[in-house]
Amino acid sequence: MDEEFDEAGFWTKLGRYAKVAGREAIEKSLWLFYAAQSPATPTWARSVIYGALAYFVLPFDAIPDMLPVAGYTDDLTALLAALGAVAMYVDDDVKHKAKAKLVTWFGDDTDESDEFA
Repeated sequence: MDEEFDEAGFWTKLGRYAKVAGREAIEKSLWLFYAAQSPATPTWARSVIYGALAYFVLPFDAIPDMLPVAGYTDDLTALLAALGAVAMYVDDDVKHKAKAKLVTWFGDDTDESDEFA
């Protein structure tokens, strides 16, 4: 499935829709992306991850992304389902990389603890 995933499209969509999609959807997609980049992540888990990220990137999905709030619910559901399947590969290193990228796009969120849930 990873041949359907377009990394350039992933980064373009994240950059364009970061504020609209919301921090949670972006955070989960970054967790998946960085987990897929880890050499410790097996092929089956990468396939799950790339399938969810491809769904996130595709312009046509169950609920159009241009609809306020509701447009990203199906994307977030796909991301969360993938996370449930590959959670053991989302380690502290993955979360730190994602947090660094989130700070770039959203700024430092001082209301959240530095601890990862």
